[in-house]
Amino acid sequence: MLNRRYLRIKVMQALYGFFQSDTRDLAKGEKALFIGIDKIYDLFIYQLAFLIELQHVATVLMEDAKTKRLPTQEDLQPNLKFIENKFINQLVENVHVKREINNRRISWNNEFELVKKVFNNIKASPEFGKYMNVSDNSYETDRNFILEVFKEFMADFELLNHLYEEKDLHWGDDIYIVNPMVVKTIESFKETTSPDFTLMPLYKDREEDEAFVKDLYRQTALKDDEIEKLIGDKTKNWEVERIAMMDVLLMKMAITEILYFSSIPVKVTLNEFIEISKMYSTPKSKIFINGILDKIVADFKADNKLNKIGRGLME
Repeated sequence: MLNRRYLRIKVMQALYGFFQSDTRDLAKGEKALFIGIDKIYDLFIYQLAFLIELQHVATVLMEDAKTKRLPTQEDLQPNLKFIENKFINQLVENVHVKREINNRRISWNNEFELVKKVFNNIKASPEFGKYMNVSDNSYETDRNFILEVFKEFMADFELLNHLYEEKDLHWGDDIYIVNPMVVKTIESFKETTSPDFTLMPLYKDREEDEAFVKDLYRQTALKDDEIEKLIGDKTKNWEVERIAMMDVLLMKMAITEILYFSSIPVKVTLNEFIEISKMYSTPKSKIFINGILDKIVADFKADNKLNKIGRGLME
């Protein structure tokens, strides 16, 4: 589920492309923005589908072992605990997982060797040996093992992350919001969970969050000249063109939010964009951005330009 900070980041990425573009097509950029946000859910489904594919690859390898020229007793009578994992079987049967995989055309069919590599890493681990030999056949043991597998062998697997980045440039960042969604999804399943169990949604409140994204994107783009002048007035010892472009963009977004989003406290806006600057700009950016925004907010207060609704929203 996307929080407001991550929605701000997606708007920031879209605006960066918009301001860099020669055409500055607002509608085209907005369409691409929402496609990009929706594709985060593709990544979420890819991760769930990977768990299913691990089971499939394990089954293929098991059947291949039986046909070896000199199969061992273990090859002929394999331990089926992982292949029959109760949680993965729930994912396989979940109608929403099936629908999303089909509708979004999610497939691991062409990545057998990658999935095999991950499975072999899992199989060689002490955790796998412990799981396969434990006498406890409970649902909780199966689900908790898959949760451990995801955290230890999938969430930060370099080759898998590289593959995702090849599919979408922004997925290298998006994976850090998707992985907690996968963890929460695994934890939400119970032994009694039915096949029509609903998956975690992408938005907390789709209508409200989409309106926030659209308004922040549009207002920042449309008020660009006006807001750039405000920044320029407070950076007279600097040429705006020489300030890091990301710093300028983050300040533009913050000022837009302060002026035109009446229900968001000023303090929340400032904190959010300072935190984003730590992730996406220079080490000194947070101090610079905070200093300029503090001066601009002080002017807004003095000129009674802040239109905040509710107690405490001015702070």
